[in-house]
Amino acid sequence: MNSGLFEFEISNLKSQMNRAKVIGTTTATIKHDALNGWTMLVVQPLLVDGGDDGTPLVAIDNLGSGIGDEVIITSDGKSVRESMGTNNTPVRWMVIAQPDN
Repeated sequence: MNSGLFEFEISNLKSQMNRAKVIGTTTATIKHDALNGWTMLVVQPLLVDGGDDGTPLVAIDNLGSGIGDEVIITSDGKSVRESMGTNNTPVRWMVIAQPDN
């Protein structure tokens, strides 16, 4: 089965993006300062055929994604740090787009 993985290259830097579906939200009673202002979503990575690809993940979002939305996520550390405006963040996954359906 093919993963729902996309690859792109910008200025000789290779990065990856994955399709995922938002299946829930999560909160933290104590969280890292870098997470202030960000929504934490539970997302299920998807295969090309729309089936589940592994286990759900936590991803940050500032695009207003909601439960049931399909999103594009990345684990590219440089992109995440630049988007968050900090070099000190515990974030691994981030929503970077909401594809047109």
